[in-house]
Amino acid sequence: MMEAKLGLKENWQQFTLLAIINAFVGGMVGLERSIIPQLAEHEFGIVSKVAILSFITAFGFSKAIANYFAGRFADKIGRKNLLTIGWLMALPIPFILIYANNWQWVIVANTLLGFSQGITWSSTVVMKMDLVGEKNRGLAMGLNEFAGYLSVGMVAFLTAYIAENYGIRPYPFYLGIFMAVVGLILSLFWVNDTRHFVAQEGKESNIIKAENVFWNTTVKDKTLSSVTQAGLINNLNDGMIWGLLPILLWQLKLATPQIGIISAIYPSIWGVGQIVTGRLSDVLSKKKMLFWGMFLQGIAIILLIYTRNFYLLAILSALLGIGTALVYPTFLSSIGQATNPSQRAESIGVFRLWRDLGYAFGAIISGIIADWMGLNYAIVFIGVLTILSSIIIQVRMPEK
Repeated sequence: MMEAKLGLKENWQQFTLLAIINAFVGGMVGLERSIIPQLAEHEFGIVSKVAILSFITAFGFSKAIANYFAGRFADKIGRKNLLTIGWLMALPIPFILIYANNWQWVIVANTLLGFSQGITWSSTVVMKMDLVGEKNRGLAMGLNEFAGYLSVGMVAFLTAYIAENYGIRPYPFYLGIFMAVVGLILSLFWVNDTRHFVAQEGKESNIIKAENVFWNTTVKDKTLSSVTQAGLINNLNDGMIWGLLPILLWQLKLATPQIGIISAIYPSIWGVGQIVTGRLSDVLSKKKMLFWGMFLQGIAIILLIYTRNFYLLAILSALLGIGTALVYPTFLSSIGQATNPSQRAESIGVFRLWRDLGYAFGAIISGIIADWMGLNYAIVFIGVLTILSSIIIQVRMPEK
């Protein structure tokens, strides 16, 4: 076998293909971003916030589990095979949501979505890291997350528009059928596996292997554990935003297209901004980027409850997107920099396990508080947790 050449320029064709595939991966989440809470209330008559957010809880738990096992098995069965399996899991999801006659089927669809997302997104992340090497790792992660989360925002807006004009079902979910089929075809016939790139990079690495990757990533290593707790809190607040922001906006009597715009601004800026912040994470202090990103998110979340104006809400959504863009590629590039290449996939899997458990914890915690004390208390509580996470980064994480 020829020696693998690491680098973004050297592997731009496979890298671009993986970015396109990840856009379809993100679009499968955007499919639900604006309309599932509305589906719960309008078609199934569900009022309890805990019950409404149960679809996010199911998504978070299943995605977290899939992340972990994707990391464990990436080297054993191959990245390409994992990616293909993830898309096979995605195929039934739009059909289940179109024909669901009770809320339990929506939970089933989101459980499948979580498994699919964990496997497909983890695979594209690991494969891009394999291709580019250390020099452009932050940029690579920025481009990967840009493709995924820009698609989340665009599809969230598009489904809200379609739902407003043609109804919540079935037309918005036809997009999901298209994305799942195309994603599967691209993965099956055009993606190449990247395990041999890891072997090449391993020859050049001087990072000592960890005895226990799970423990090292979760608790022991100051860099990895700091990043991991911030990832959990980041997705905890995203789970709250996903489920409760549309409800907050409905209570403010905003029209569905306005809700779609505000819901789309956050992930769109999160996505586009990562082109810049991913590159910055290669040259600036990762610790500072993580601190300010988490802090900005916390402030923007708390201010949501004091805002009634559509344009001010749009600005807060943008600030939330900027804060998330600062941290998201930096999380992954920090993990990649601090681990031995042969253990990178597993360490990323552990990080993504905890990070995406944040969706479930965020939905459960914010749903309970919203039912018990009201929507505003739930939002403020999550905002304060996010600011506390930024303080942990500042105190615990080493500068280098």
